[in-house]
Order: sequence, then C-alpha cells, then structure tokens
Amino acid sequence: MPLQGKHALITGGSRGIGRGIALKLAEEGVKVAINYRQNEAAANDTVMKVRERGSDGLTVQADVSRPEDIRRMFNQVKAAFGSLDIFVSNALGEIFTYYRPPLGITPEQWDKAVDSQAKAFLVGAQEAAQLMGNDGRIVAITYRPAVLTAGWQPYIAQGSAKAALESLVRYFAVALASRGITVNAISPGVTEDSVLNSFPQDAQDGLRAWHRAGWTPMRRLGTPADVGNAVALLCSEEAGWITGQVIAADGGSSLMNPDFPLEIQRG
Repeated sequence: MPLQGKHALITGGSRGIGRGIALKLAEEGVKVAINYRQNEAAANDTVMKVRERGSDGLTVQADVSRPEDIRRMFNQVKAAFGSLDIFVSNALGEIFTYYRPPLGITPEQWDKAVDSQAKAFLVGAQEAAQLMGNDGRIVAITYRPAVLTAGWQPYIAQGSAKAALESLVRYFAVALASRGITVNAISPGVTEDSVLNSFPQDAQDGLRAWHRAGWTPMRRLGTPADVGNAVALLCSEEAGWITGQVIAADGGSSLMNPDFPLEIQRG
C-alpha cells in the first residue's frame, strides 16, 4: 500500500502527537483530514504545515465523545475524499475532567473517559470500515503503562478506557482481517508537546530528568515525530501482516524493571 495519494483521518490531529502523525503522513504523500474539537486555529496551522510538505488536507470539527459528531465527521470526510485508507484514533478528550482517584471518581467522570476513548474508537472504526476498501489501516493511540499498572491512581478512568480500547483493537483486527484491513495500537512513552505540557512545570522537569537518567534507555522523551514514524510504518504495505497488536514506541522505557534501581540494572 504505497502511501502516495492515500487519504487519512486523524482525530485530535491539530496539536501534539496528532500533529506529528499528520505531518509524517503528509511527507509520505497522504492527504490528511485533521479533526479538532475546539482549537480551529491550531487545526488550520497543521493543514498549512501539511501543504508545506507537498500534500493537502482539510479540517473537520467534531467532539469524538459524541457518536453523532463522529458520524458527521466521517460524512464530511467522505464528501471531501470519497474514500478513506487510514484512520488514526488519537483524540484524548479533556483528561483533567476525569483525573480522579478510584475512591473519588464519579460515574459521570468515568463516562467522559470511556466515551472519548473506547466508545470513540468503537464508532470510529465502524465508520472507517465503511469507507475503506481492501488493505486499509486503522491505528489507535494508547498508553500501555496505564493499562498494565495502577500506581498512578488518578489515571484510573483513562487507564481503564485505554484497556477497553486495546481490547477493541483485537476484536476489530479479527473482524476486518478478511478484507486485508489491519487494526493496531501504538503505545508511546512520555512524549514532549503532548498532555505532558499540561502538567505543572516542576512535574514536567522531574519526568524529563527521570527518563534522561536512564528509565528510558535512549535517555530522552519521545516526540510527536517519533510517534508519526511508528504510525507510518504500520500504514505501509510491508506491515500488512501485522494486526491486532500493541506496539511500544517508547525508546525502551517499557523494558525497565521498576523493582530494581538503575545502578543494579546497568550492571
């Protein structure tokens, strides 16, 4: 599946990781629909950068926590592109509206996380499948540490929503395999120019120092461009035999053992 001339939709594509994905696909010749919820100026700026890379794109507003918005978004993409080759489910929602610990989170806050992650992927993948021919690509952005661990207590809703998202990836991978459509997830590590930037500055500085010290073996945080590269790989023709997988694009941070200090792990 050479990417030149293909069509992609990226939710949450106006900034951060979504923008990094959009720009990498644009460099490969993909025409990109950039979804945004509120920040139209950022979405327009991303489309401008897409055009600077020799491709083209458009913006489409939708709140992905609302199924009716998702269906409207796909109708707009169909009207503009006619078909779809790549769907990237990246939008995060307003994380701090459901950033609460287990004993304090409300059902309404829980729903906000699930609606913006798992339900958004469910509806988005259903809609994308209707627009795709054979050999399409569906990619979800997850965060595997939140799925497998529980130490970050206020992340319970997001972690649970991402766990459901990863399960959906596997089910859709089986459902769409006979059509040659692959469905995978990418789990970035802590990434610059992302939700990290919404944390207090001392928390950001602490995270950077922690990972540069060796908790990410490559001794840096990831970038949106790193994630964009991983998405482009999964969208390539050569990745057509990979489906239903969660791929870590984290510089090796998921390989570290939290039971032992770095001094022991380094040997």
